[in-house]
Amino acid sequence: MSATRLLLLGPPGAGKGTQAARLVARLGVPQISTGDMLRAAVAAGTEMGRQARAAMESGELVSDDVVIGVARERLAQKDAQEGFVLDGFPRTVVQAEALDAILEQTGVKLERCVAITVDEEVVVARLLRRAEIEGRTDDKEDSIRTRMCVYREQTEPLLAYYRERGVLAEVNGEGGIEEVALRIEGGLS
Repeated sequence: MSATRLLLLGPPGAGKGTQAARLVARLGVPQISTGDMLRAAVAAGTEMGRQARAAMESGELVSDDVVIGVARERLAQKDAQEGFVLDGFPRTVVQAEALDAILEQTGVKLERCVAITVDEEVVVARLLRRAEIEGRTDDKEDSIRTRMCVYREQTEPLLAYYRERGVLAEVNGEGGIEEVALRIEGGLS
């Protein structure tokens, strides 16, 4: 595996978090997720963190400007200088363009976008099973299908964006964890 500046894309339930943790352990770079970035910025009391807190406490979506600002702060930290695995950012083409600009300022580029593809019915079954095992009340079939719709509308266009830049590797996310990890490893070479 040569790439160390990575983005994992995929619908909810595709296994991004599981595979990101495996990549982080293997590459020795941090996993950077939107939720973690926002919580850390809020805890640190940065300007972006204060803006994120206000949106989160009012139940609103955190704006692109705040998410991008928090990502800029996080990617500037020392542990991300040698690489990273992005999970959950960017979610839109606007955020992807901002990521390109952030990385360009530091003289690096995103080396690979790994898109984990999973059939919607498999995603629904996985998330319903996870809800049952973990007692999660937010994973009901109607909310899962709504999240899939949002993914198709907002995030799926990133596949074309990264394909045009020559960094996209599409990987079948169905099957066992090890099987998918091997496919991802192949996509990083």
